[in-house]
Amino acid sequence: MTTAFTFPGQGSQAVGMGKSLAESFASARAVFAEVDAALGQNLSRLMWEGPEAELTLTENAQPALMAVSMAVVRALEAEHGITVGNTASFVAGHSLGEYSALAAAGTFTLADAARLLKLRGQAMQSATPVGAGAMAALLGLDFAAAAAAAAEAAEGEVCQAANDNSDGQVVVSGSKAAVERCAGIAKAKGAKRAVMLPVSAPFHCALMQPAAAAMEAALARVAMQPPAVPVVANVGAAPLSDPAAIARSLVAQVTGTVRWRECVGYMAAHGVTRFYELGAGKVLTGLSRKNAPDAAAFAIGTPEDIAAAAAQIRG
Repeated sequence: MTTAFTFPGQGSQAVGMGKSLAESFASARAVFAEVDAALGQNLSRLMWEGPEAELTLTENAQPALMAVSMAVVRALEAEHGITVGNTASFVAGHSLGEYSALAAAGTFTLADAARLLKLRGQAMQSATPVGAGAMAALLGLDFAAAAAAAAEAAEGEVCQAANDNSDGQVVVSGSKAAVERCAGIAKAKGAKRAVMLPVSAPFHCALMQPAAAAMEAALARVAMQPPAVPVVANVGAAPLSDPAAIARSLVAQVTGTVRWRECVGYMAAHGVTRFYELGAGKVLTGLSRKNAPDAAAFAIGTPEDIAAAAAQIRG
């Protein structure tokens, strides 16, 4: 069986995440300690004790989710000898999860990934004034119809498809009024629902251009190694291994569409029959089952999950 490791994005955070990993594995405790040191912040205490509102802030949620994913990666390696290089054919991550995937595959050090995501969160939050942008989930429309609705709603403002998560689940992002118009247009085009999302900024649209510029500068200062296995990149939905191409893709990702449906489809078309989601939550596990119905999908986020997955992978 061919395996892919996937890594969750923002929205999967919850107070208490990663605590059982730290209690069970020295390797996981070391990850959280290294991230805290890299950021000069007691992020692990915030993750385990809250408050939830502070954890949900983009600049905290992004490195925190990466830390939990890397705690799973390191525990699999230390306890069971399971690594990205000896187990997976591909890695991929949803938005910030792409940084987790690249850290897991050795492109970024853990400390660099933490600092990059802290900066990314701050830059994305400050790219637009609070309340100026919005995001909405369009349920029941395919990507082409959702993108058409966004284009029609723009009327000179920004409105574009931000996340193509699965057939019938597309998120649009942009100026608040344009996104609200898009919700109405989408319903007229046959969407079952259009749900405004409780987000702090309009991610993955042209309004994020200041954040893209900040990430381009930051990535130019960081040493990057070729990943142990190819990363299936969000914006191209195709595998990358060259660090320079990966850096360009990460910059484009800030303002571009996360083509997750196509990423999973690419991996399934190239032989992946098992998708393991490493980290907090189970969002990508559900999307893998939708996007690759012939493949199996599993979430690894607890010590029990790690034991079960190890037995399965070695079996």
